[in-house]
Amino acid sequence: QVRLVESGGGLVQPGESLKLSCKASGFTIRLSTMNWYRQTPGKERELVASIFLEERDYVDSVKGRFTISRDDVENTVYLQMNSLRPEDTAVYWCNGRNWQGNYWGQGTQVTVSS
Repeated sequence: QVRLVESGGGLVQPGESLKLSCKASGFTIRLSTMNWYRQTPGKERELVASIFLEERDYVDSVKGRFTISRDDVENTVYLQMNSLRPEDTAVYWCNGRNWQGNYWGQGTQVTVSS
């Protein structure tokens, strides 16, 4: 059974940092495209960052502030979020895609507010 479990969300003030984790089981992240998405009420889900092998991509609004990484031993994907802004407030989801299918975690709330 494939599971993606996110953790690390929370409430922070503008300018602070958070690191999200996505632990995968039944699913090998090393050979998969791993993504972080986010969504706020009334808006479409947005692809924030992707990693496949050594390639990384980011939406323009987070470039230079967010970093996606992968620990193949721990089978975990991370999203380091620095210089957080109120507009980064959203539910963040981990997504993994490979030949097995397309899988989602349960989501974790990130709130940036003073």
